[in-house]
Amino acid sequence: MTKTSDPCESLLLGNQLCFALHSTSLLMTKVYKPLLQALGLTYPQYLAMMVLWEEDGLTVGEISNRLLTDPGSLTPLLKRLEAEGLLSRTRSREDERVVVVQLTETGRSLRDKAMDIPQCILGASGLNMEQLRKLQTDLLALRGNLQGSL
Repeated sequence: MTKTSDPCESLLLGNQLCFALHSTSLLMTKVYKPLLQALGLTYPQYLAMMVLWEEDGLTVGEISNRLLTDPGSLTPLLKRLEAEGLLSRTRSREDERVVVVQLTETGRSLRDKAMDIPQCILGASGLNMEQLRKLQTDLLALRGNLQGSL
């Protein structure tokens, strides 16, 4: 005799993809925390710095687009990084509403100190590089599908 599944099973926390993603994200941030504390960065600050290490001289809007966040929530974070001497923010000469963000020498040199972080995360994940790339590809496809549904 087979047991029919309870309709409430679809509402069990352990059956939710959203909770698996959320709880994994929380734990990932906890793994990053001590690594980033050594650099004097929070996780959101690290993400912004990675964007600028990849391409310096972006506008706040461009950084915001890359991080999938709104510019209003990014501005206080960038102000803190500026106060720490890691970047500068200047208004565009063409359009004063546009703020251009550039790394300082200190901000650029912090990149060298961050070079070991991806390897530490790989080790903590318990995955090999191929598995990690597959997971990343699947998550990016999911993110694309979700963006497309909005």
